[in-house]
Amino acid sequence: MRDVLAAIMPDWREGRTAGLATVVRTFKSAPRLPGASMLVTAAGEAVGSVSGGCVEGAVYELASEVRDSGVPELVRYGISDDDAFAVGLTCGGIIDIFVEPVSRQRFAELDGVRQDIADEKRVGVATVIEHPDSAWLGRHLVVRPDRVDGDLGSERANSAVGDDTQGYLAAGRTGILSYGPDGERLDSGMRVFFTSYAPPPRMLVFGAIDFASALARLGSFLGYRVTVCDARAVFATPARFPDAAEVVKEWPHRYLAGQQEQGLVDERTVICVLTHDPKFDIPLLEVALRGRPVAFVGAMGSRRTHEDRIRRLREAGLGGTELARLHSPVGLDLGARTPEETAVSIAAEIIAKQWKGSGQPLRRLEARIHHDEQDREQQQV
Repeated sequence: MRDVLAAIMPDWREGRTAGLATVVRTFKSAPRLPGASMLVTAAGEAVGSVSGGCVEGAVYELASEVRDSGVPELVRYGISDDDAFAVGLTCGGIIDIFVEPVSRQRFAELDGVRQDIADEKRVGVATVIEHPDSAWLGRHLVVRPDRVDGDLGSERANSAVGDDTQGYLAAGRTGILSYGPDGERLDSGMRVFFTSYAPPPRMLVFGAIDFASALARLGSFLGYRVTVCDARAVFATPARFPDAAEVVKEWPHRYLAGQQEQGLVDERTVICVLTHDPKFDIPLLEVALRGRPVAFVGAMGSRRTHEDRIRRLREAGLGGTELARLHSPVGLDLGARTPEETAVSIAAEIIAKQWKGSGQPLRRLEARIHHDEQDREQQQV
């Protein structure tokens, strides 16, 4: 819903109803992750995507019907058959989509969710997508770290779902939870889809060089909140890094240590060290590799620079487990030359690590394209 919020709000504020379709479960090679949404506004405009084009037409028609009828629906779209005009996923995937009417009357807490997302606060939405009593369908709970708002239909259900989704919110997870019709655990009858809206993950780029400018641009494009840090004030200027959310003039290791102490570095954070100067990158990498685990730590440099870097880090007392977390020299072998090409190489390795990709051409592989699918299906059971 995050991607279509801006389009929802005008209808919501004016008392109109829109139709919202959300991917709630996927199997096999589904094109979009759970949480992907498409909106049909009161005026009939389509915003967003649930399948990358495979079933958009059918979902548009259904969302329009739900918008007008006010009756939510849970539908499944699967593998396309031999009829070229059949509604199906030609990629071979299966997706479950929940379609609901959205209005001020049906989702009074929506503006608060929008504000929390804008303020980069953790917030999540639990939505009833299956229930023997159709009156429960489409009801919401808004879950925050310190409270739960909304009503699913009973205090027991509110309490059970509110408690369980706090863990999902803390971990930034999105998925389906199952309960009995009144929120009973270890039972069936009601299914709830929970979407976590966490602040954007951070990309910390150290070294205010031309490669950093290209990486900041690409990192921002990928959805990271990018910070560029360098101790040299003449280079660390916002004008040189217009795509960074912030440019910091500070010794890199001091800045990172301070961010760790404030709890602003987490398991989603990406750290890219582009200085390839021992006086900057050795103290910085000591802090990065000894701190709490992050998504990625990479350092740029030649083979010779890498060997010298590893030697210095070992002399500083880092062991094999800590050094195994370091991606150095950073990037995949793309034959990159320019700063922009090098940024693509670095981003490609970050993506490959995140989703367990091999970095090999897909035409040479026989395994599933989406490496995370099995984990995704297990999380949603």
